[in-house]
Order: sequence, then C-alpha cells, then structure tokens
Amino acid sequence: MKALSQKRRHPLAALALLVLGLMLTGGLYAVVTTVNEAKADTTTFTAHQVEEGEKLFVANCATCHGIGANGTDAGPSLAGVGAAAVDFQVGTGRMPMQMQGPQALGKPAQFTTEQTRELSAYVATLGDGPAVPSEEYLDGNGDAAVGGELFRVNCAMCHNAAAAGGALTRGKFAPALAGVSNSHIYEAMVTGPQNMPVFNDANITPEGKRDIITFLNTIEEQGNPGGAKLGSLGPVSEGLFIWTAVLGVIVGFTVWLTSRTS
Repeated sequence: MKALSQKRRHPLAALALLVLGLMLTGGLYAVVTTVNEAKADTTTFTAHQVEEGEKLFVANCATCHGIGANGTDAGPSLAGVGAAAVDFQVGTGRMPMQMQGPQALGKPAQFTTEQTRELSAYVATLGDGPAVPSEEYLDGNGDAAVGGELFRVNCAMCHNAAAAGGALTRGKFAPALAGVSNSHIYEAMVTGPQNMPVFNDANITPEGKRDIITFLNTIEEQGNPGGAKLGSLGPVSEGLFIWTAVLGVIVGFTVWLTSRTS
C-alpha cells in the first residue's frame, strides 16, 4: 500500500491520467460516431461496382481530381468524402462541372443511375465518409411540424423560410429546394456541398433530417393557395409589387387628366 501511494504522488501521474482520459474520450467518440453513421448509412457495394466506378473515374474525373482522387490544383482530394457526396454531386449534374465559377451549378445528370452508383462505390473505398442514406429516412413520413421548426432554425437563413433559395456573397447562392429529390436533400445535409455547412447526426439526427424532408415535401405539395408567390421573398417583393402597381395607376391617371385638359 505504501508503494502504491508513493506511485500516485509521482510527478508524471497527473500526465498519465490526462493521457488516459483523452484516449478514453476519443475512443468513446469514435464508437458513438460510427454507430450514428451506421444508423443512417447502410449502403453496400459489390467489387464489380467498385471496379467499374474506378474506370469511370479515370476516364471522366481524374483530369481535375487526379489519379487515385488525390486532388490537383483544379479539384480537391476525394478521400473521405463518402459515397453520399458523389451521389449528390453527380446525381444533380453539378459534377462534372460545365465551367469554373463561384460554385458548381445543377444541370441534367451526365451519368446514369447505375454509373453514379458505381462512381460512389469507388470513392467510398478511398476513406470513411457519409454513405447514401437508407430509404427509411427518405419516405417523407416524418413530422412536418418538427421539420419546419428545424428548417427555420438551421436552413432558412440561406434557403429562405419557404425554401425558395437566396443570394450569398461573391456570386454564390443557396438554391431553391423545390423539385430536389429526398435522397439529395439528405445527402446535402450530411456532406455540406458548396457553401453549405455539414449537419452530421450530432447536429441533426437522422429522424430530424427525415422531418425536414417531410416539411419540404409538404410545402411543395401545398403550392401557392394565396396567389402569385413573387419569389417567396415575403413583404419586400410584395411591397415592391404594390408600390409599382400604385405608381403605374398614378402615372396613368395623370396622363389621362392631361389628355382631357388638352
């Protein structure tokens, strides 16, 4: 007992305890993160898909991203971005890019669904990253009310409260979300494309992402029962419309009066 007590008072004892605590904390964090990712990301690929994906990558993507996807001056490394990032970028037509600019623009997809899956399979082998989400979270059967609250807190400042999109800085913008597939909405949240932050499972749970998707589906289905949406920009565009209309009436009335007097 005396020897043990002396060791506890050793000058390096505090340092050893600190290192042990950090290792334990890091290990627990890694386990929790893995569990969360496994909960939402259940995609598996075959060896054939990986092989075909590598061929497609070398032929179409390596010019910018480099052989082995290590990155070049024209494009970043893809190690660790995960299958979800590839499925989003390629599936929405943002990649391959049509031209260099402030951000990649969406356009008709250049690859088929199967080819996109093969590219995703290859990139998934380059490092751990978000996988294509499970259908469980893409069915649009979440809680729209909860999703609306999450959207307004986390997304509306860029995408607009009605998901109509909005301008950012230096020629960049947050796109409108109407017509975007549920899988691409989920993938955007977990990968953070362009200027969008990453909303991992610690920020918004898979169930929360499902609720946001349900909210977006709901407002898209509702349409605009109040009339013309005017870009869904709220009182600014509505006030401008009213001001322009009233000013037009005043000008027209003035012209009519002057024509009568002459």
